[in-house]
Amino acid sequence: MRTQALQGFLTAVEAGLQATQGVAAEVAATAVARWRGAAGVAQPKTERLPVCDWIAPALAANPCALTQSFAQIEQHLCWTRRSTARPEDTVFWNGHANALVLGPGGLEERDDVWLGVTVMAPNVLYPDHNHPPAEVYLPMSAGEWWNADMNWTDPGLQGFIYNPPGILHAMRSGPAPFLALWVLPI
Repeated sequence: MRTQALQGFLTAVEAGLQATQGVAAEVAATAVARWRGAAGVAQPKTERLPVCDWIAPALAANPCALTQSFAQIEQHLCWTRRSTARPEDTVFWNGHANALVLGPGGLEERDDVWLGVTVMAPNVLYPDHNHPPAEVYLPMSAGEWWNADMNWTDPGLQGFIYNPPGILHAMRSGPAPFLALWVLPI
């Protein structure tokens, strides 16, 4: 059984995904159909990293249904660093965190769809990476994305970014904190 807060957030994400077009819309529709189909198993684990202090300023800069619903669940998430992050890269180590809402270790344990979020402090580069599933990002604050098929792009707060399966991609924050959702049907 989903909490009212989680269901409200998923409804807001679904509304945000309505902006997607083309192949991104197909990826979004697949993800939504999967989480609508059945709830996963609730996983109440909470962990917060210091960079999570940037979440509130990022949310305050973009008051909308999506950010307000995210504010209702974010304190219940388990925030972690990217597995390839190294302490000697202090800017990235201290400047980013990821959490899964749906997926392995998320608020809802699932193996068919991942819905996650990334927070970054100002002026942080999330390094080049790739993965087999396609991915759609929804910005909740200002930020830029790059992939092997496009230059650095800021899609705006009502936009989206689509990364085809396996493509090399990265993201970065500017002078303000970065907060974005990502959706991957697995």
